[in-house]
Amino acid sequence: MKTVAVTFYLFCFQFEALCGADTCSSRLCKNIDKFQVSDPQGIVKFEDGKFKLIFQNPKNVSEFSMTLLKGHEKKAICALHVSKNKAVPKSNVTYCQAEHSNTSTTFILTNLDRKHIDTYTCCLESLLPPPYIDCHLKETYLYIQDKEDCFSQGITSWIIIGLIAFALISCVCCVVACRLRNKNQQCESSSHEYNSEYMPMAAVNAAKKPRI
Repeated sequence: MKTVAVTFYLFCFQFEALCGADTCSSRLCKNIDKFQVSDPQGIVKFEDGKFKLIFQNPKNVSEFSMTLLKGHEKKAICALHVSKNKAVPKSNVTYCQAEHSNTSTTFILTNLDRKHIDTYTCCLESLLPPPYIDCHLKETYLYIQDKEDCFSQGITSWIIIGLIAFALISCVCCVVACRLRNKNQQCESSSHEYNSEYMPMAAVNAAKKPRI
């Protein structure tokens, strides 16, 4: 029974590690539909398969530009120019678009995969009123996990759980079989002892009648 208890404990521990007390990065590779990370530089949101990089607009500025740069080479992929609350978006790629509100500028990234893993930098230029401030940088690193990787990790996790469950069931069956075998041996030995109480007796031939 100790073997069964230890196996059951290992099964529970492995299931908790795979399914997780802390879920996703969890992670029996479960898909996250929404999450949000905030820092002093900006906010990163993931909703409906889209990454949203949100940066606060500069205060007391009537005209400014925000540009989203990708990688260490600082390639401009998306931009937004605001002049007197009139926003003009510009995009150099298909997976990025910019949106403007009274308080913030949002860069929306869609249809991303592993090739889009990189550092994304927001360049803020304050144009009016003076003084002109050139490219105040805010950096964010994005990591994108492929769905196939998540699926394969999930299958591997369930295979491990299945093997542990099979080992647990096998241990239980072995314990039950051993108990039944010991019980049968005890019954056979007790039956043998019961029969040994009687002494074997030789057969007695019937006495022959004397002939007259």
